[in-house]
Amino acid sequence: MRDEAISKRSIFITGTDTGVGKTMVTGLLGRFFVQKGVDVVTQKWVQTGCDGVSEDIDEHQRIMGKIPVRNARIAPYILKFPASPHLAAALEDKAIDAEKIKDSFRALEGNFEVVLAEGAGGLMVPVNDKIMIIDVALDLELPVLVVAENRLGAINRTLLTIEALQKRKMSILGIIFNRLSTGGDETILKDNPNIVAKISGENVLGELPYSDELNLLYESFVPMAKKIFDFM
Repeated sequence: MRDEAISKRSIFITGTDTGVGKTMVTGLLGRFFVQKGVDVVTQKWVQTGCDGVSEDIDEHQRIMGKIPVRNARIAPYILKFPASPHLAAALEDKAIDAEKIKDSFRALEGNFEVVLAEGAGGLMVPVNDKIMIIDVALDLELPVLVVAENRLGAINRTLLTIEALQKRKMSILGIIFNRLSTGGDETILKDNPNIVAKISGENVLGELPYSDELNLLYESFVPMAKKIFDFM
């Protein structure tokens, strides 16, 4: 049975860059909602570097413990070349229509309590020569969860991402820092979340540790997911 504490509200998951862990965080959040009894689905607006199947959607569903489901609404655009959506589409002589993405999202919202929409790269990635990923999320009035790789350089990338969202008066659910390796200076890595929170005034929800063990990652993620759940 659905947990009555949650209302119908969807989330856009973005990153400070490509390869920072958006897919993992989206899947972990989906898993949390599943365990709360929420009817949730994930969506990838534009998937590049794949041939016919969205690898990110498959990864979401694996993490969530769901049987793989594929349809055009869950992954409206799947492109072969591993590049920015506008370039990958151009190389296939295609054009990405932002309205198709939004229509697909709204259709999913009509059938699920929560849609977790994962972006492509960072906020300013163009989907065509006029529209960026952030524009689509803004039009859909989605609250945003920011994923940042915790490493040297994270402060600048994260604050720029937050500034772009604040400038557009978009709701920021919080920031999750993610460790993608065991290296790095601990003094820097511990300071990054603290200074970002102080300067931006936004909620840093926590840090996801580096691990190959999915269950360990999920245990570390649950306190962050609870904060997101309480915000909704």
